[in-house]
Amino acid sequence: MTIFEQRESAIRAYGRVYPETFKTARGAIITDEKGNEYIDFFAGAGVLNFGHNNERMTRAMITYLEEGGILHSLDMQTTAKADFMQAFTDTILKPRDMPHKMQFMGPTGTNAVEAAMKLARRATGRTDIVAFSHGFHGMTLGALAATANQYFRGAAGVPLNHVYHEPFGCATPCHGCNQGCGLDQLESLRARYKDPSSGLLPPAAFLLETIQAEGGVNIASREWIQSLASLAKEIGAVLIIDDIQVGCGRTGSYFSFDSLGIQPDIICLAKGIGGVGTPMAMNLVHPDLDKHWSPGEHTGTFRGQNLSFIAGKVALEYFRDDTLMADVSEKSELISQYLKPLLNADKSLQLRGRGMIFGLDMGDGERAAAIVQECFRNGLILSACGTGGKVLKLIPPLTISREELISGLDILMNAVRNIMEEAA
Repeated sequence: MTIFEQRESAIRAYGRVYPETFKTARGAIITDEKGNEYIDFFAGAGVLNFGHNNERMTRAMITYLEEGGILHSLDMQTTAKADFMQAFTDTILKPRDMPHKMQFMGPTGTNAVEAAMKLARRATGRTDIVAFSHGFHGMTLGALAATANQYFRGAAGVPLNHVYHEPFGCATPCHGCNQGCGLDQLESLRARYKDPSSGLLPPAAFLLETIQAEGGVNIASREWIQSLASLAKEIGAVLIIDDIQVGCGRTGSYFSFDSLGIQPDIICLAKGIGGVGTPMAMNLVHPDLDKHWSPGEHTGTFRGQNLSFIAGKVALEYFRDDTLMADVSEKSELISQYLKPLLNADKSLQLRGRGMIFGLDMGDGERAAAIVQECFRNGLILSACGTGGKVLKLIPPLTISREELISGLDILMNAVRNIMEEAA
């Protein structure tokens, strides 16, 4: 029996799915203590957009440590923080004409969501927030109230109030089909908000993932998202985009909403924002909202990690030109074309994705779990998501080599075929 089985809490999850002890990693390859190598199509649930131990980032962090750079500073001013903020302004915000302020909070995505919800309620004087079916926003109580999955919600132990859920795009897992999907539902909601006798008060905010990663890689259409953004503006609600898992280049542009023609009031970022895997979360807040904060009103001991600022600044260098995003576009097409034979062979399978996040919907959680295990035995790490864990989620590092990507896809294809044959 391992020390993990002896002493780690029963809450451990991924250690059960991938029952080996890992020792080293570089790029898209993880190596266990026995020397076995695995291609990583999980990437820390979207943290490692730039790969494990990215050489450019680790070199910058080592230099910073050797020079005695500040490690912990609460929200005080440091050179590392100033350099990151300036790089983010110049590389991301100014080209998009975004006036947003940067708010640093506790180092995980749920902290970003909590802060965004709190500010929306403060700014509007309203209580309720609208989230969406199949959405995932975090595990702390406020963010958990916005999370739709009953398995996670059931662990709260208290009522999860002041958030209600509306359908996300289509009533079923959405492909971003741009065919008017879900628009009737939004029109009905708009009419209810405008009817003073409907009994439904306008919310403080709409909290939205443009692509629901944990929810099953569901993609809302551009038309539906634009209609939602318009509704938020009409009724004076804050539009919060949770870009925690699908931001930082994951969809082929820095923000997942870059091509959607909307202007979010608050954008929640975490995971990939720290670059190399060091923790960091940041909200981009429109100045009209940010003025509602008072100094120190929302704090966190580990807000603004300086090593994350160092690595995160290097990560921003990937967005100084279009090289990485063009590469992501090519790899996206490769993934889509590579998996098409599976869809042709079995019409019950569905593939959803954009950029370098794809979901292969197997229609059955047990089947998906068996494929995950088959892949792991053959040197590929990937995860399952969606209702009942029926969707295989592919989120390899954006910097994965073409050869490693193809090798991983080969393992996946063989596993799917083997498990499907066994089930036939």
